[in-house]
Amino acid sequence: MPYRLTLFLLSLILVTSLAHGQTKIPYSPKFQEALPGYNYQFPRDNYSHDAFRIEWWYYTGNLQSENGRQFGYQLTFFRVGLEGDSPIENASKWKVDQIYFSHMTVSDIHNKKFHFFERINRKGINNAGAESDRFKVWNSDWSLTADGNTQKIKAQENETGIELNLIPIKKRVFHGENGISIKGSDKGNASHYFSFTRIKTEGSLFIKGEEFKVTGNSWMDREFSSNPLNPKLVGWDWFSLKFDNQTEIMLYQLRQKDGGIDPHSSGTLISADESSRKISNFSISPKSSWTSEHTGATYPAIWEINLSESNTHLRVTPDFSDQELYNLRSISGSYWEGSVSIKGTMNGKPVTGKGYVELVGYGNALKQDLPD
Repeated sequence: MPYRLTLFLLSLILVTSLAHGQTKIPYSPKFQEALPGYNYQFPRDNYSHDAFRIEWWYYTGNLQSENGRQFGYQLTFFRVGLEGDSPIENASKWKVDQIYFSHMTVSDIHNKKFHFFERINRKGINNAGAESDRFKVWNSDWSLTADGNTQKIKAQENETGIELNLIPIKKRVFHGENGISIKGSDKGNASHYFSFTRIKTEGSLFIKGEEFKVTGNSWMDREFSSNPLNPKLVGWDWFSLKFDNQTEIMLYQLRQKDGGIDPHSSGTLISADESSRKISNFSISPKSSWTSEHTGATYPAIWEINLSESNTHLRVTPDFSDQELYNLRSISGSYWEGSVSIKGTMNGKPVTGKGYVELVGYGNALKQDLPD
């Protein structure tokens, strides 16, 4: 996903600095930039990249219980670096050189109920972390681990959450070109970005103590970078769409403050045979809206998507309207991220599908003016 909540993450750096009695960040740390020519290496790139300022491991999925009841979920682990190559040595286990936070949601589609939770921690005495030499990320008792080809995610709060095993059905997809997904015109204004777009999923989902055995398909996004987005942007709309013809689409539209669409908006089409190609010519047209009673923000609620290169015409509809994560402490803001259903045609043939949509920047303005 495009620089997922990057500006909110950088806002967190400022908030953390202020919380420790500083009016500005006293040292401008140097982090590695996402530059062309990056060569991915695995399993290394599954792990933490502490030389980069920001990264995340992001999972969404569309699941159903044994009796056909439908659910959606999101679990994301974020790491934000604060020190970079700072020459200041601090051996204290209480030092704040990395901040870890996590978002978890469960969408109960049958009852149109949305449950969301967050965690914020520093590494400290092993409260949270992301290993750089093995596939292990955790925030308190929420965790992401791997056993061979199986990824395992676990998160519960107030007896609501998930415990799932995920096995990729398709190979990794690398977004963008030449090792980077470009988000702006400045040097380093990009990310290293790859996904597993179709993952066999099974396990348990919990709602207020009630357990449901579930199966379905998930999507995993992995991004790491250092630089913020173009300051002309106000937000973005991001889509991960999985179709019954075994095709997937990742698509993001970067919205400018003047109402225009940034030319770096892009996407990827993944065919059933696992080949992929960049999407350059497309349109995303909102056809309805929904206003949150929690924040007053108005979000688009139905979209028509057209991809001219593949003769694709889609209508994407939220499975229910209120899937907003609001007043989050970890990002000092709110955003909409929820389960959606899809109908349309590809190359003249009807398709249906499920997926997830993320909408950022429809409430409070993104915080972009950070100290040097």
